[in-house]
Amino acid sequence: MDHFTLTVIFLVILFFLLGSGVWIGLALMGVGAAGIALFDKGFIGANLTDKAWESSSSWTLTALPLFIWMGEILYRTKLSEDMFKGLAPWMARLPGGLLHTNVVGCTIFAAVSGSSAATLTTVGKMSIPELRKRGYSEFMTIGTLAGSATLGLMIPPSLTLIVYGVTVNESITQLFMAGIVPGLVLASMFSLYIVAWHFIKPSQRPQAEPVLSFREKVWESRFLVPVILLVLTVIGSMYSGIATATEAAAFGVVGALVLALFQRSLSPRTFFDSLMGATRTSAMIALILMGASFLSLSMGFTGLPRAIAEWIGALQLSPIILILALTVFYMLIGMFLDGISSVVLTMAVILPMITTPAFAELGFSLIWFGIFIVVVVEMAQITPPVGFNLFVLQGMTKHEMGYIAKTAIPMFLIMIVMVGVLVLFPDLATWLPDNMRNSPN
Repeated sequence: MDHFTLTVIFLVILFFLLGSGVWIGLALMGVGAAGIALFDKGFIGANLTDKAWESSSSWTLTALPLFIWMGEILYRTKLSEDMFKGLAPWMARLPGGLLHTNVVGCTIFAAVSGSSAATLTTVGKMSIPELRKRGYSEFMTIGTLAGSATLGLMIPPSLTLIVYGVTVNESITQLFMAGIVPGLVLASMFSLYIVAWHFIKPSQRPQAEPVLSFREKVWESRFLVPVILLVLTVIGSMYSGIATATEAAAFGVVGALVLALFQRSLSPRTFFDSLMGATRTSAMIALILMGASFLSLSMGFTGLPRAIAEWIGALQLSPIILILALTVFYMLIGMFLDGISSVVLTMAVILPMITTPAFAELGFSLIWFGIFIVVVVEMAQITPPVGFNLFVLQGMTKHEMGYIAKTAIPMFLIMIVMVGVLVLFPDLATWLPDNMRNSPN
């Protein structure tokens, strides 16, 4: 059986299972089972058991449920209300006004969440009612929120970066450090878009906010102190080498519980709900990782990844052209799969292509590629038909999906520009991890 026919068989089985409503992890296992049945003539159960245990027993993965739990705890606190109170006085006088609270709020919450959906829900819960009450453009309110929430995938702790690091055996701590500068650059580009809107559409400006003295602004900023301390605890402990990613996640959970207790929003019910929410999300990701690991084993039997890598190598594409092709590729599959699934499903094929000397000469390391893949996966969060952020916003705002997707187009274009910036200046992603202190993985 030639590799083209095999590829078609795999894709038909995969899309049939996904279209039938089968969970992504189980669909991947189904495709893997088909591959082993075709080429290994048995031993499916033994191979599946071995790979399921191997993919889920990594010590590095223990950071994943802890960071998810931290985000679940914070989602159930009064953090969103306090963030708006603390940010509004400083954002009000900027060109674009309180729309900047969407960007800055998402940036701050991304640093304690790791999830795009949690970031969107928490910040949206605080900003949408307040911005509507003050007469801000609905188009800008929804669009900036849709784009800014994707920062939850890049700014550490990022669940996608944890999964990527485990998949390619890279340092989670270094990947987290690599996401900080590009994340801040992307947030700045979102804010520049708001500033441009302010001057291009003066008729849509709302009434100016009351002017506060510097002392009043500082006093209102007290509401930001708890979350800033939590961010410094999680990120600072990793950057200083005091803690590994897993230990920092444990610090974050303890800090989130203390914050919730301090805000009097920690009850037995909220504790149980946060624990169950984290368990469900962690179990879903673990099942996807098991399925992808089993599929990778199956593809190894078929020789398909090697054949595809050799075929692409024969095309003699330059690293830049290959990056452009991968950008389009991940944008397309991101329209049908979530970010984590996209990463684990494709790395067996992509990894041989991005570890060549030609890539390394341009500064495109595995650390850099992790940040690149997060940016293109971020785009998929705001593109139909499976743009998860769009569905969340539809539930929050009750607008039609077409309208919400239209508001996100400018943010999508900004992310494309960000890909270009990463290609032209790869040091944006690699400078911080290259210069950080040696710390355990």
